[in-house]
Amino acid sequence: MSLPKLDHRQGIWIAALGVLVLSFDALLVRLAATDPMNIAFWRGALIFVSVTLFIQLSGNRDQWRQYRAHGGAALLVTVIYGINSGLFVFSVSHTSAANTVVILSSSAFFAAFFSWLLLRERVALRTWIAIAVSVAGVLVVFSGSLGKPGSLGDLLAIVLALSMGLTLTLLRRMPDLPKMPVVAGSGIVLAILTWPLASPLGLEPGQYGWLAVMGLVQMPVASVLLMMATRYLPSPEVSLFLLIETVLGPVWVLWVLNEAVPPLTLVGGSAILGAVAVHSWLSLKRERPRVAGANL
Repeated sequence: MSLPKLDHRQGIWIAALGVLVLSFDALLVRLAATDPMNIAFWRGALIFVSVTLFIQLSGNRDQWRQYRAHGGAALLVTVIYGINSGLFVFSVSHTSAANTVVILSSSAFFAAFFSWLLLRERVALRTWIAIAVSVAGVLVVFSGSLGKPGSLGDLLAIVLALSMGLTLTLLRRMPDLPKMPVVAGSGIVLAILTWPLASPLGLEPGQYGWLAVMGLVQMPVASVLLMMATRYLPSPEVSLFLLIETVLGPVWVLWVLNEAVPPLTLVGGSAILGAVAVHSWLSLKRERPRVAGANL
């Protein structure tokens, strides 16, 4: 199996934009202000509707055939990604937004491990160093919330981090797998799993509005971008960008809903953003000589 040629410049822009869009996720869950089962159901159903319509209207219907050609592996990624989406909703609903996104940032560890285990892909030293610095920032953030309620949400976030690392690695292993059918399928998986326990028709009009923004725009765009990034970057590097959400996610919640961010979150978040910035700069610097040589 040959992995796609890495293009750090393109991968960095795609991953950064995807995580920026994703960082509004916790805020939208808060604004929906309903039972997490209702949020998860509508999140999944609307993602399925929006992405499926886009595939049909954009003339990309052949992506479904390409998706089916990958067989059970494509279905496995789809199911896992659908479960991931639900885990995020339930975690944010049972702990602080900062706790969820901080713990989720540890997916870089799991992605590096799964890349080594499943792909035998060498993890660059700069990536390990960036992960170490970022995790130090995560520990600083997490230390500010020790001993407070929310253990269930924290546990769900840990499971999500492991699952996200595996998802990104599986996508890296299947670079030709169309991403939009995966996102659409994950939506219907989530809707089916949560429908028996949801009451989706008993919400206020404003709640449906926030759910529509989440399911029709924000999540589909973020998911497709992050999946596209695995074509150009190793999965540990893509998951490293998720650390940016650790900082931005709680900031949006603070600005809009005044959900306080502890001072230690700002300290640790600065370390995380610094690690991502330096790592991206080193990756681009390393790539430029190869690009220049190829153009001679």
